[in-house]
Amino acid sequence: MAYVDWRIRGSEISNCNCDWGCPCQFNALPTNGDCRAMTAMHIDEGHFGDVSLDGLNWVGMFAWPKAIHEGAGEAFVIVDEKANQAQRDALLTILSGGETEPGATIFNVFSTVIDRMHEPAFLPIMFEVDIDRREGRVRVEDVIDTRICPIRNPITGEAHRARVSLPNGFEYKEAEYASGDTKADGSVSLNWTSCHAHVAMIDLSTHGAA
Repeated sequence: MAYVDWRIRGSEISNCNCDWGCPCQFNALPTNGDCRAMTAMHIDEGHFGDVSLDGLNWVGMFAWPKAIHEGAGEAFVIVDEKANQAQRDALLTILSGGETEPGATIFNVFSTVIDRMHEPAFLPIMFEVDIDRREGRVRVEDVIDTRICPIRNPITGEAHRARVSLPNGFEYKEAEYASGDTKADGSVSLNWTSCHAHVAMIDLSTHGAA
């Protein structure tokens, strides 16, 4: 089957309600029995066919009543208000798993376990990240605020560094692990402090993660 050629490369912030490390990364069940998460990205370089996606941000909020693979999830996506109609359509296609080889990206995999896609929004997205320092922030006014910081030694307070490599990953190949707080009041509500987070440079395309 022929697919539209697309690629998005840039920095990612992800934060969920699991303990640091996130059991999902190791094929284990979620810490609290359910999974709630946010993921955001700044696209340094990107295209969908002839449509440039350079410089755009997006953020998604997700919830599953049990483990992700058990399904019945819901998702709410916000796309950068700067995107024109062609860019909006392109990003929503990518994020919903379209024009992608089956199982090749996290978006395509998640599309099989999400039952409800809320209407997307198009709003200003603040996105800041320093991957080496494991620090970052994603904010959409009146919708979501995520703050990322290093995991710290409980005795000394020193920053603890943990890096995970997933050679066959469909989201990232390598990520820095961190701690995050998220409060979201949009169509998918989220609320936690000091839970798992990771930051990474991701490079996803029609054919998977590079």
